[in-house]
Amino acid sequence: MPKRKRTAGTTTTAATSNAPSLLPQKKHYRQRAHANPFSDHSLVYPSSPDSIDWSSHYPAFVNQRPSFADIGCGFGGLLITLAPQFPDTLIIGLEIRVQVTQYVQDRITALRATTDNYQNVSVIRANAMKFLPNFFQKASLTALFFLFPDPHFKIRKHKARIISPTLLAEYAYVLAPGGIVYTITDVEDLAHWMRTHLDAHPLFQFVEEQELRKEGKGPILDAVYGSTEEGKKVERNAGEKWLACFRRIEVKRINEI
Repeated sequence: MPKRKRTAGTTTTAATSNAPSLLPQKKHYRQRAHANPFSDHSLVYPSSPDSIDWSSHYPAFVNQRPSFADIGCGFGGLLITLAPQFPDTLIIGLEIRVQVTQYVQDRITALRATTDNYQNVSVIRANAMKFLPNFFQKASLTALFFLFPDPHFKIRKHKARIISPTLLAEYAYVLAPGGIVYTITDVEDLAHWMRTHLDAHPLFQFVEEQELRKEGKGPILDAVYGSTEEGKKVERNAGEKWLACFRRIEVKRINEI
């Protein structure tokens, strides 16, 4: 077969036009919308936060750990939105579904290959309802995100909700004083559930949205509202969203009073 004659500019043009094609397509990563957090998933957990080599996730950063964690990151909309806005902050997504985690990883890899951004974002396949302190040291995070979590409508399934008294104790452990928990949902019952449990916990204090915006967290709040697949779907369907944010506070021990 005769060779095709190379024309001037072919290589450059091809490289440029192929850049967008590096991004993965969701149709190749099909998976159920939710996963049972109580099932025995084939997951590998670190024995402790000190055993994690974060440089494998963030090669451009040395001796630095994640500060933002998106619990149940889905297709990574929040991660990808926040990464260029906070280039010096390491952001990690935790996702339990195999194909969805792979999609986010492939998406980050493609973005890193076509731009200098996104060196500060990564994803781990993990069940955040189990062994969360194995990933993060005490008071190491400044932001925790729970965006449009599985509502688990049936009463007998409420124990699987990502916000519960037991899990809140773990979130308080890994979140630094002053850190923020961001929650949002389009299910009013779940919004009430999350707000009630967070209000009842002694280490979390409700923060008004306007107060956070005055503190310069407007870009984060905007991403919480509209960067995820679920959030965009709610907007397309003219649905309602319920946002609730809480600050991790310090409470003096009895022997310190």
